[in-house]
Amino acid sequence: MSKTFYLTTAIHYVNDLPHIGHMYENVVADVIARHRRRMGDDVWFLTGTDEHGQKVERSAEKEGIQPIELADRVVEVHRGLWKKLNISNDDFIRTTESRHRLGVLELIRRIQERTPDDIYFGEHAGWYCQNEETFIPENQVKDGIDEEGHKVEWTTEENYFFRLSRYTEPLLEHYRQNPGFIRPATRMNEIVSFVFGSNEDEKFRKYWPADLHLIGKDIVRFHTVYWPAFLMAAGIALPKQVVGHGWWLRDNQKISKSLGNVVRPDNIIDEFGADPFRYFLLRHMVFGQDADYSDQAFLSRYNADLANDLGNTLSRAIKMSDTYFGGTTPPMACEDNELIAARDQYVPEFLQGMDEYAFHRALDAIWKYLVAINGYIVAREPWKKFKETGADEALSHILWSTLESLRIVWVMMAPFMPTMTAEALDRLGADPRRIDAAALAWGGLPTGAPVRVTDPIFPRIDIANYIGGSLEEKKSIEPGVPVAAEPKPAGQTPAVPGEAAAPAHAGAPLETTQAAPPDLVRISIDQFFETDLRVAEVRAAERVPKSKKLMRLTVFTGDEERTIVAGIATKYSAEELVGRKIVIVANLKPAKLMGIESNGMVLAASIDGEPSLLSVDPAVPAGTKVK
Repeated sequence: MSKTFYLTTAIHYVNDLPHIGHMYENVVADVIARHRRRMGDDVWFLTGTDEHGQKVERSAEKEGIQPIELADRVVEVHRGLWKKLNISNDDFIRTTESRHRLGVLELIRRIQERTPDDIYFGEHAGWYCQNEETFIPENQVKDGIDEEGHKVEWTTEENYFFRLSRYTEPLLEHYRQNPGFIRPATRMNEIVSFVFGSNEDEKFRKYWPADLHLIGKDIVRFHTVYWPAFLMAAGIALPKQVVGHGWWLRDNQKISKSLGNVVRPDNIIDEFGADPFRYFLLRHMVFGQDADYSDQAFLSRYNADLANDLGNTLSRAIKMSDTYFGGTTPPMACEDNELIAARDQYVPEFLQGMDEYAFHRALDAIWKYLVAINGYIVAREPWKKFKETGADEALSHILWSTLESLRIVWVMMAPFMPTMTAEALDRLGADPRRIDAAALAWGGLPTGAPVRVTDPIFPRIDIANYIGGSLEEKKSIEPGVPVAAEPKPAGQTPAVPGEAAAPAHAGAPLETTQAAPPDLVRISIDQFFETDLRVAEVRAAERVPKSKKLMRLTVFTGDEERTIVAGIATKYSAEELVGRKIVIVANLKPAKLMGIESNGMVLAASIDGEPSLLSVDPAVPAGTKVK
């Protein structure tokens, strides 16, 4: 019998249209749900809308309509958006539905039956924030403004209250016994400080307690203090885990309607599709932390990660198989090569990242596998083997292993990009329906199956010309930076033998293996050796205040620690840098950046201004000289 997995999001307010924060939360939940399903769990994924409260009432009053009229209209927008983003929720609940009302009444009945005075009528006075619909502690209010910049009013109200103080110790004991209850761990201290200062029935019995409540960090208190206390009072089991994700920011401020900086990237979704946007949300934000949104960041990551890395690798591998083996996958599989060892390393890393909701680590494992695939192609030079010995057994092994590795890469990508995964697997000659756990094993690609050569799966975008004009004018034919190219005379783009060279386009220059242009300044070997390039291990990392690009790194060079300031914060978070091996210029003169002395320089490639750190085998010791 399969294990059940119950996953919920917050229920989203209907006082206004959904924005990027709502999209992010539901995309994260969908990635988790899709992954748990393909791993064999019986998943129930619930999302919905909160249609009660002063926000909804005030918004309806402004339009001169009833709150339910506003709710009905906005709910349809939510449903349409979740369909557009390919959200696979099993249920959608509205707080105006009778089943929700009956559920609330049943919870209250159970509380009153067990401890009648837990709910009592009384009076409360304090600083009330209408935006957040909650009372704000007095130490968080200054001159009538709370810490989030919202106006607060001193309010006295008579209402029904819940006797939370009775559950202080039971809550604290639950936190102690279940240290993973609140994630990320940084949220736990905040909450502990606060505490210390019918068919529906069948579903409930089957899936409750929820495995995961996924919510924004601003409502963690409500879901880890009040809600568990209500459940304790009613004698109902508590959810197993509550995860409070971070905020999407604009100009380092929380995105919200009241601040006037709401982001609704509908144009991005309409023009590029749901999958690239889903990928960006999960790749750009370290789960649990905040991240800054911009269309520029999306486009840069689209070109660098999707068009260049993922899409170009796919296109070139399929093109080679099509050219060398008559439009099919190679006729002979391979069970002995270094890509199997890479698969054995990176698939478990991916699965661990998914289980821990560390999506950036899971995606990083996929990209490490892509690096291994590209290195394999470069080392084996299939175009050269085809010229020398034709489509023989050795070439079959090389290209089958390459395509099989790409099949596994795309199977891993399935929860993030479900539509494009099906398309990529079909192009590879694999079964697009096979994305379950078993499909992550080596050997799933059929031999002699038709491959499909067509337009790039992620057409490259000329970012400089993106603003203005139609999308078709913005998309260039070139799929991205070549992965493994046969040398060509200067001025030609490398291509697979038999493939016409693609036209040049504005944007990032193409990497090639051709000779350097004659006007490039050349240095002698002695001059090169004056530069001391060394492997360094990142011991600590933090963003430089008041800078969007700079990251302060503490690196170990084998015999000492030093500080280096690097312009990589737009691409990398502090968490994914710590423990990473990088290459630095070790003998550079110190320089001050934003008042911090930097002793060295980090080496990184640049695609459309987006940094990409050079990869170093983790086994290489810090301090090793790079020659």
